[in-house]
Amino acid sequence: MRTSISVTNFSWRDGTMADRLSEIAEAADTGGLDALWVADHVLQTDPYGARPEETEMLEACTTLGYLAARTSRIRLGTLVSAVTFRPPALLVKAVTTLDVISGGRALFGIGAGYQAEEAAAMGLPLPPLPERFDRLEETLQIALRLWAGDAEPYRGTYYALDAPVGSPLPLSRPHPPILIGGTGEKRTLPLVARYADACNVFDLPDGGATARHKLAVLRDLCERIGRPYDQIEKIMATRIQPGEGAAAFADRCAAFTELGIDHVVVLTTGPWTLDAVETVAQAARHLA
Repeated sequence: MRTSISVTNFSWRDGTMADRLSEIAEAADTGGLDALWVADHVLQTDPYGARPEETEMLEACTTLGYLAARTSRIRLGTLVSAVTFRPPALLVKAVTTLDVISGGRALFGIGAGYQAEEAAAMGLPLPPLPERFDRLEETLQIALRLWAGDAEPYRGTYYALDAPVGSPLPLSRPHPPILIGGTGEKRTLPLVARYADACNVFDLPDGGATARHKLAVLRDLCERIGRPYDQIEKIMATRIQPGEGAAAFADRCAAFTELGIDHVVVLTTGPWTLDAVETVAQAARHLA
């Protein structure tokens, strides 16, 4: 099982933000974790965090570029970027740039977006949900074209590219792995079955019933279109509890394998600490 961490809170109170972020990233990198994800928001949206105006939030693409220079092996990505935040070509260019400068370590996390309060507060677009999903599918199509070197014009309902040139191409081949966030059965999971390399489900207090159901739906969707279900990495998002030890955490994550989970992404309440990263790294060694 792969193990990653997701940084959602940047409000360290000791030292500079850059120093603390570097320490966390370097500890995850040297500790053998698979990936480091950052939330792609401009306001703090963590329900366990303080109010947005009291909690620092860094822009995701710039942060990932910085982390690429501070690490050497860990993969880097957003969990996840709202499709409405950036035009498709700009978003794909950002992910491609990250992949090139990091030596092929970029992950492409994308979703339809959901934060109405953030959008209203910061003047960001948030079209109706059906339109957001249409834009998400068009963005995925554009990304795959750019990464394949297909410069033919693209004409969608919402996006039109006259000459979509992707240069340089990403180092990851055939492209940076695509993770589509969310588990909606009408639009999200069908997009996962068709386009994604990974999906993410959530560690809910229901004995795994929801995750098991969502993955069964995904399996059925894959069978319908003739895609091997095993081609899609199944990621579980879970939160390490304060004071939870490495052995206990590893045992809890090991139980996810019974659901078919391949990869655990770990969140924490508040900013990450070096002790918490070390706990996750120790648990990862048990799970490897």
